[in-house]
Amino acid sequence: MRIDTTSIQDTLKKLKRKDSVLFRAVQKKINQISQLDIISINHLKNLRGNLSKYKRVHVGNFVLMFKVEKNIIIFDKFEHHDKAY
Repeated sequence: MRIDTTSIQDTLKKLKRKDSVLFRAVQKKINQISQLDIISINHLKNLRGNLSKYKRVHVGNFVLMFKVEKNIIIFDKFEHHDKAY
């Protein structure tokens, strides 16, 4: 599977400067998700409503949202869980 992080690149750049520990945790989570096969990815939590095309994982108090289109994992949002939904 391919990975696309273009939509959250700016967020990750800011995070790297401000909180390097959280940045490394996000990198680790992205690597873990990228190593999963499609069946394992489908077991991750789906969102509801207008965000139903996304899946989510928590990284501390933050939420990393992504979607899978064909063979591409697109990481779209990384926000505090109070603002994410």
